[in-house]
Amino acid sequence: MHDDRRLVEDRLARMLTTRIAPAKYAGSCPLEIEVWHVPDEPVPVAEALAADYEPFAVGQRWGAPWSTSWFRIRGAIPKEWQGKRVEAVIDLGFTKAQAGFQAEALAHDLQGRPIKGIAPRNDHVPLTGDVVGLLIEAAANPDVQENGMQPTMLGDKETAGKDPLYVFTAADVKLLDEDVWHLQMDVEVLSQLMHQLSTSDPRRHEILRALERALDAIDVADISGTAATARAELTEVLSRPAHASAHKLSAVGHAHIDSAWLWPQRETIRKTARTFATVTALAQEYPEFIFACSQAQQYAWIKEHQPIIFERIAAAVKAGQWAPVGGMWVESDANLPGGEALARQLVHGKRFFLDEFGYECEEVWLPDSFGYTAAFPQLAKLAGARWFLTQKMSWNQTNKMPHHTFWWEGIDGTKVFTHLPPVDTYNSEFSGKEMAYAVSNYLEKGRGTTSLVPFGYGDGGGGPTREMLERARRLRDLEGTAKVTIEKPSEFFEKAHEEYPDAPVWSGEMYLELHRATYTSQARTKAGNRRSEHLLREAELWAATAAVHGDFEYPYEAFDRLWKVVLLHQFHDILPGSSIAWVHKEAEAKYAAVAAELQAITNAALSSLAGSGDQRLIFNTSPRARSEVIDGALTSVPASGAAVVSTVDATEVTVTDRLLDNGLVRITVDDNGLMTSVIADGREILSSPGNLLQLHPDLPNFWDAWDIDAHYKRRHTDLTNVDSINVVSTGAEGAIEVVRSFGSSRITQVISVRAGSRRIDVRTEIDWHESEKILKAAFPIDIHADRSAAEIQFGHVYRPTHTNTSWDAARFEIYAHRWVHVAEPGYGVAVLNDSTYGHDIGRVSNEDGTTTTTVRLSLVRAPRFPDPYADQGKHVMTYSLLPGASISDAVAEGYALNLPVRSARGATIPDPLVTVDSDAVTVEAVKLADDQSGDVIVRLYEALGGRASAVVKTSFPVSSVQAADLLERPLADASVTSEGIPVSLRPFQVLTLRLSR
Repeated sequence: MHDDRRLVEDRLARMLTTRIAPAKYAGSCPLEIEVWHVPDEPVPVAEALAADYEPFAVGQRWGAPWSTSWFRIRGAIPKEWQGKRVEAVIDLGFTKAQAGFQAEALAHDLQGRPIKGIAPRNDHVPLTGDVVGLLIEAAANPDVQENGMQPTMLGDKETAGKDPLYVFTAADVKLLDEDVWHLQMDVEVLSQLMHQLSTSDPRRHEILRALERALDAIDVADISGTAATARAELTEVLSRPAHASAHKLSAVGHAHIDSAWLWPQRETIRKTARTFATVTALAQEYPEFIFACSQAQQYAWIKEHQPIIFERIAAAVKAGQWAPVGGMWVESDANLPGGEALARQLVHGKRFFLDEFGYECEEVWLPDSFGYTAAFPQLAKLAGARWFLTQKMSWNQTNKMPHHTFWWEGIDGTKVFTHLPPVDTYNSEFSGKEMAYAVSNYLEKGRGTTSLVPFGYGDGGGGPTREMLERARRLRDLEGTAKVTIEKPSEFFEKAHEEYPDAPVWSGEMYLELHRATYTSQARTKAGNRRSEHLLREAELWAATAAVHGDFEYPYEAFDRLWKVVLLHQFHDILPGSSIAWVHKEAEAKYAAVAAELQAITNAALSSLAGSGDQRLIFNTSPRARSEVIDGALTSVPASGAAVVSTVDATEVTVTDRLLDNGLVRITVDDNGLMTSVIADGREILSSPGNLLQLHPDLPNFWDAWDIDAHYKRRHTDLTNVDSINVVSTGAEGAIEVVRSFGSSRITQVISVRAGSRRIDVRTEIDWHESEKILKAAFPIDIHADRSAAEIQFGHVYRPTHTNTSWDAARFEIYAHRWVHVAEPGYGVAVLNDSTYGHDIGRVSNEDGTTTTTVRLSLVRAPRFPDPYADQGKHVMTYSLLPGASISDAVAEGYALNLPVRSARGATIPDPLVTVDSDAVTVEAVKLADDQSGDVIVRLYEALGGRASAVVKTSFPVSSVQAADLLERPLADASVTSEGIPVSLRPFQVLTLRLSR
């Protein structure tokens, strides 16, 4: 046989794209268009219904960036079409380049009821009856990344311009020719499958010849009339069943919608409405369709803004066609939220789904977060989850994850069954290329036989389409490819677990070898999050204490609302700093409002506790007792308690403009304002000058706000020039101010020590006006350490300081919460912070043969995309050096730095509501139960990495105690003795106690 394969394939490609696909509509009639341009921000449909419309025509421009236009579209359906599949096709000026990230719309009827969304690859609205009447809310969202990663002003409404972005291309009523459309689906599926098969595979050639016969059956002058005949030529090759050993793909509809990213939150509300309307309409057409959707916040937005769509969602959940997944308030970042915040993500998310749908999510669903904390398995299990899903680890730059299905073990030993879909996307279209890749990429061959594939366009693309569902039908049992079954994620996980219960174990964090700069970008957003988390801790503790000890009214509603604001802003493109300027401006404003409200709650609670009187009382929110210099006196305050300010003056610190000495630490500063010596415990802490500010060029290869690439380390400038060095505080707290100017920026640092403390604080004010640079603060420490410890949620992790393996080398930038710690046998040093997360820690081999350890904090960056002014302006942060520190000291001082003492005037010193008699056991949260029963909830954890026994004591009578899950549901009874509540904890175990008064 002559080899004419390429000729047939070229013929097929042309026929499909230029003849078959365009013929899917058998007729078309234009519709009449009118428009009302909304003057400013989006309005409800009721306002649009009452607006004055003006004539509008196809070909006209519309839509300044971020504006909204309502189009009223009317016309008649030809009589001969009635009873057939008729639809309006709307083209707002789509670029066709991608499914989302451009103009979008929601179609309503003329009574204002939502019908479905309109997107580039989902541009039709089904019609019935004899007339057309639609009201289209069209959003002129700019494509912020249309020029790649180039700086753009489109990310802020105030700078995006006023020129229209789009040309309205079409508004027609069309008759769908179902024979032609199904022929198109048949040909596409077979053609894509054929191209993935080897040229030596007989199946490839059988498909080719069947397609050739189908092409021969088509009359190009009458495609509609010959489509059925052409389809008949494909029946046999489409009916051949898959091999018995074919890989099984569990498919579920999906629409990953970032809660903010290259658009503001207000646009996400509308994106979800469009997508959810489309999905619920699609479910009516395809009974086998199941849609998985995460992020309770997005459901809450729909319930508030689009109650009709929310009713449809509830009906779809009840019918089994809609699966709430994830059980989190948003798909948050999984590294930067604090431990309690990550717990509350699960609490508020799962509770919403339980309250609204009676549905308990059993999986954590985080396909797109930038790495995953080793604390997650325990938190997932404590929230009632059994499974974990992510996709992002397939983005690793250097090392490929060795498993697709595995047990993920956290820092406490808890394991959760985990899956990374080998299709390597959460936006599958069921293309032949994707199906073949999912099979070839799957790493569990020989043990497992099934994997998950989420399908559908995200971020405004409208989710799954009817074309995807038609492909899924054809791929259900087809020779040469995987078997596709649409089912709920929980059904997939049950089957995967059943067939592979002894899956391998991945222990520790899942570190994403990409997007490492998200630990640093948009420093003010990160500082706002950190401060909000600690303000929430304070307000809950003191409000609970005041409510139990007095008649203070615990603000349940306020805490619920404020937590949800903070949780929303932990979304994986907000807290990491990878959103447009509009998003981060809003975040800073929200954090300021949250802070003001929480300060008011805390002040009211402290006033209630202190009572009337004029004594100055000091309140300590930290879970550890502490001594602080207050008005020149060293005052000791119990953990979670209060004390009267001491009247005994503290020992004065020796201070000059080059020296700080409090008897515990002695800091020498040189003429460049650097710490040239730190003496503590009779030893030198530094191996070379410390608090050295270093400026690096910072231009990653691709993702500006997301990435810091290893080549940045090859060049840097040490900032040693100094404007001034002055003594700014003496007495019990000594401080030296160092001012530096460089480039267009200025840094003012106040180095301070106080009586009775080893902690050396560096309060840093940065007026930052650099571009594409990163600022680091370096502490070369005379410690020989082959690993470092870093605080994460409810514990810490160790990471190597060497680069023995490619996995070690890839961790050149790491995250930590309040502290990092390096040690050699017998001695350790901690570096603390109150707002930053990014660090790099490495070993230095010196000329004298010694090896020392350098700890560097990443302070600020200056990426230009997607926010061209990211991090510009003022920043205030404090970081600290703590010599002679154990892990326990790092924990205590990390809390102390982030939880400054508070003061109030009064006469009553309240007893701490809850105390623990072991430094290994740390109280993370004290609050009243969410069910408003008055029960007290105490969340504590083992913080040092060992086993611990302790007694929890309360200052109020307790009738019963139960261990509870994160949702405060009882798990088991606990004992209460005359001494208190005895607890025994495994390393890093989190324990929630529910105390009935």
